[in-house]
Amino acid sequence: MDLDATDLRLLDLLQQDASRSNQELAAAAHTSPATALRRVRRLLDAGVIERQVALLSADRIGAGLSAIVEVSLDRQGAEHLDAFERRVAADDEVQQLWRVAPGPDFVLVVHCADMGGYHALAQRLFTQDANVRNVKAYFAVKRAKFDPRLVLRRALPG
Repeated sequence: MDLDATDLRLLDLLQQDASRSNQELAAAAHTSPATALRRVRRLLDAGVIERQVALLSADRIGAGLSAIVEVSLDRQGAEHLDAFERRVAADDEVQQLWRVAPGPDFVLVVHCADMGGYHALAQRLFTQDANVRNVKAYFAVKRAKFDPRLVLRRALPG
């Protein structure tokens, strides 16, 4: 899908604040409300915009323990990797799941209420799986930056 300068402006604005009204979005993008609405619908239909969500403060809702977890499996056949991926992706406390190479087979970002919650997650996802060879968890002590926006490579005029 070819994205022009108007599409890129709209995407950049939506990444900053997707709760803007169509009127506000159009004004900030220097386009008409009808054009903004039509283009945003097209970007949604094309899958360029996957979904619109609210970003919550983990600390304020009790999901206070964040961890980055590396997981290596004994058997790396496609069926084993796919099975582990499906099972882990279905867990609500797993926020991100990446299949990576080289190094561990998977990297997860998880959010739990506390260390007890992490222990329960580890039992559920890792300890009971005979194919899990190694788990290495890094517990966050400070979130220095969190920004889910993607950098739009083309210059945004105006």
